[in-house]
Amino acid sequence: MDSVNTKTILLVEDNPNDAELTQLAFERNNIINPVVIAKNGVEALDYLFGTGMYEGRNVYDQPPVIILDLKLPKVDGLEVLRRLRADERTRLIPVVVLTTSNEEKDLIEAYNLGTNAYVRKPVDFTEFSEAVKKLGMFWLLLNEICGTCKPSGE
Repeated sequence: MDSVNTKTILLVEDNPNDAELTQLAFERNNIINPVVIAKNGVEALDYLFGTGMYEGRNVYDQPPVIILDLKLPKVDGLEVLRRLRADERTRLIPVVVLTTSNEEKDLIEAYNLGTNAYVRKPVDFTEFSEAVKKLGMFWLLLNEICGTCKPSGE
């Protein structure tokens, strides 16, 4: 089984500048995991479920964490989260919402749908880089992943 630091992170982000800043922050903080960028909710779901442009991808090789923006084209982040949590194959993948949304209803809905963390994107790059560093440290290094856990109901 792959070690967690070689597993691919799924970054779901439609803003190319934010995607680039996130990758730069990963590099600056020695987070060496490969990153797949989904530019909308449809691409994210295709990646996770091995459909569309990711037809044939091994869906048992899931990311150790998904970083999910909420304001996405085609299928928004809350709907992506809803579909992830409804499917046995993806129900337990940690999801960190990283968004510019200041709407309380988005925060509440994200937690109701099962997000593991909700982080508002800092405007300043130094603060943004520090936030990404902390996310990476926790979700990739400190958080224990259960490779044999099965979702409840199986």
